[in-house]
Amino acid sequence: MSYSHIYKVNLAWQQNRQGILTSAELDKPVEVATPPPFPQGIEGTWSPEHLFTAAVSSCLMTTFLAIAENSKLEFESFTCPTSGKLEQVHGKYKMTEILLEPELTIKHEKDQARALRVLEKAEAACLITNSITATVTMKSTITVVGLVPLH
Repeated sequence: MSYSHIYKVNLAWQQNRQGILTSAELDKPVEVATPPPFPQGIEGTWSPEHLFTAAVSSCLMTTFLAIAENSKLEFESFTCPTSGKLEQVHGKYKMTEILLEPELTIKHEKDQARALRVLEKAEAACLITNSITATVTMKSTITVVGLVPLH
């Protein structure tokens, strides 16, 4: 059985190195621009590099949430600081590395190993990670409410 979805976005140039990203499927537009390291880059505005990094991070979260729900894993919080590395490779710019650092707070100490397995399954099943060539690394921190974090 074939499974596919189409996601449509529209990008409209505004001025200088800025544009507005919209989708008929979504309520809020996103302003995008060239990032500051590049000529005429704009501070304080989402760049393609930020969006790329955010796509990997948010995919990990949504995949984690689905697997945690199916696994009946109880947790208090999930955050995921993420960094994306841009390099020049063979004369072309390329996002080469993504470092995911999920921080998960769980309710019960007995769930630590299961929580780590759920995070690892989420990383392996993330469709964005599976669609890119950048190396994706995950360094998880699991904390039990009231205890010292497990790395």
